[in-house]
Amino acid sequence: MASSTVRPEDQDRAAEQDVARRLLDSSAKLSYDPATEVDWDTPLDTDHHGASPEWSTLYATTYWGELTEGQRKALTRQEAASVASTGIWFEMILQQMVLRDMYAKDPTDPRFQWALTEVADECRHSIMFARGAAKLGAPAYRPRRPVLELGRAFKTLAFGEAAYAAILVAEEVLDVMQRDWMRDERVAPFVRTINNIHVVEESRHMKFARDETRKRLRDAGPVRRHLNALVVAIASYYIVTSMVNRDVYANAGLDAARARAEAKTNEHHKSLMRSSCSGLMEFLASARLLTKPALFFYKRADLI
Repeated sequence: MASSTVRPEDQDRAAEQDVARRLLDSSAKLSYDPATEVDWDTPLDTDHHGASPEWSTLYATTYWGELTEGQRKALTRQEAASVASTGIWFEMILQQMVLRDMYAKDPTDPRFQWALTEVADECRHSIMFARGAAKLGAPAYRPRRPVLELGRAFKTLAFGEAAYAAILVAEEVLDVMQRDWMRDERVAPFVRTINNIHVVEESRHMKFARDETRKRLRDAGPVRRHLNALVVAIASYYIVTSMVNRDVYANAGLDAARARAEAKTNEHHKSLMRSSCSGLMEFLASARLLTKPALFFYKRADLI
């Protein structure tokens, strides 16, 4: 008599494929084309912010209190453009890691097809962020050269849970701030549309990243878990600390040296980052990725 017992690994694979099918269905029903959804033609209205002012790195500082409304709006536009540029940098890393992970795998597997869908989403997002930054009147902000080279190494060497958990950190941090920006009528309408598109589509990416992180860690031993916890924490530190480029202050017409000094000690912004990342830290803790060495870097980045 043939056994009807289903092996656990087959059950896991079926569950993973079911998740991927649901993500593909969601993508088919609720995706956007930024080329037509975003108002690219209306000139920039400088009466609007580029981001919710409460998210500015200078908000609640002495210097912020001295700025005119025009200066504050100019600053948040530069800061939003810098965040977008950092998003492009990391989305390019993400795309390469996902493609490398799926290389030579079964193209009939829904997980393979979802991974390519995610890459397609990220390509559109990067173009959207690039056009958005240009419309905000910002230059091409890039991380510092050492960070760029670390990113080059990370995208080449990171695999498994290290890749997917780092993807999740970057997406979660962006998601929280953009949810605020997309609802804020003080923010330029086209920026709100960009944020809305990104939040909706990235929610699927975050679901996939969480599931992949859990799956890759299922059989991980303590050495591998501790090593990758540290790798993810270091990557997270450089992603988060690169979001607002040091040149945004000069480009907004501010005293750059004073602005950088006050931003560095801005307890309001640090508190905002910590509170917004509480859900992310809970996930990392549940995955046992909050080791003592990892916590050092999360604390330095004001994520915990």
